[in-house]
Amino acid sequence: MFNQTTSHLAPARRNLILRYLAYVAALNLVWEILQLRLYTLWSESSPYTIGFAVVHCTLGDVLIAAFALATALVVFGIKRWPCERYRSVALMTGAIGVTYTVFSEWNNTVVTRTWAYSTLIPTFWGIGLSPILQWLLIPTFVFWNLSKRSDS
Repeated sequence: MFNQTTSHLAPARRNLILRYLAYVAALNLVWEILQLRLYTLWSESSPYTIGFAVVHCTLGDVLIAAFALATALVVFGIKRWPCERYRSVALMTGAIGVTYTVFSEWNNTVVTRTWAYSTLIPTFWGIGLSPILQWLLIPTFVFWNLSKRSDS
């Protein structure tokens, strides 16, 4: 997967982290736009408010991704990553993202009622499936894609 020597890991690691965050940002922007109709915001808000929400949510997604990755790197050790523990870091990053998202969706739709789902969104225990899939699929795809690119 990754075959850099230890002396070259810091630049490679920094490059990989930056590429991870860039891909996550781009894919989450697309996802946020595509799932707009699943929230009442789509039918109840002005175009400006909808645009602001997309930017706000995408930036939040990037912060969640950065925090999740940083936490996974601290837990599993950053010294030899990505040469070692690549999958462990990827799995923990995704798990943290899903966990935070489930909490955030519950908090914002049930507790504070900051936003609401439209009738179009399928839910699991009251939590929208689209945001859960977002955090299952996007980090998995990005980590997989980055590992494949480094093999070539």
